[in-house]
Amino acid sequence: MARLLRQNPQPRPVQSLMKSLILFLILVMCIAVQGAAQAEAPETSGLPLPRFASLKSDNVYVRAGPSMDYPIRWVYKREGLPVEITQEFDAWRKIVDPEGEGGWVHKILLSSGRRAKVSATDGPVTVYREAEMVHPLVKFEQGVVVDVDECRKLFCHVTFPPYSGWIEKKSLWGVYGSEIFN
Repeated sequence: MARLLRQNPQPRPVQSLMKSLILFLILVMCIAVQGAAQAEAPETSGLPLPRFASLKSDNVYVRAGPSMDYPIRWVYKREGLPVEITQEFDAWRKIVDPEGEGGWVHKILLSSGRRAKVSATDGPVTVYREAEMVHPLVKFEQGVVVDVDECRKLFCHVTFPPYSGWIEKKSLWGVYGSEIFN
């Protein structure tokens, strides 16, 4: 009997198996909960916000919220109109147009192509042949939508067929003042 009291008790094989099974089930449940949480997270583009884009179609439905369940607020009928993306939710983008109106559109209705709207309020804006702004080419009225090819510190190169030239960045809605690209 003394010999039995001195021995360390060994766990029974069934108890050890049950503990392992319980730990395994807890691990599986934790992984399942984490996976479900990740699956429910809305998809985003990973691109910076806000940013500019343009309408890909001349029939873009703007909704009150980010799904087809929300009512249509209005329809854009101007392909290429520049818009600013301010929020993302799943496949939906909240946009603001040059007049400050906003709403939600599906991402497939937007293009990353850069466009801008001439927004000067003090008359026509001069477009120049070269970036040095010496030789005037043409004057654009407010509201003209142009393709933006390149932007430097103060000027952007724009295209409005058959014209192509440089315009002051401050006269455009569709590029940020600090934005430089080519």
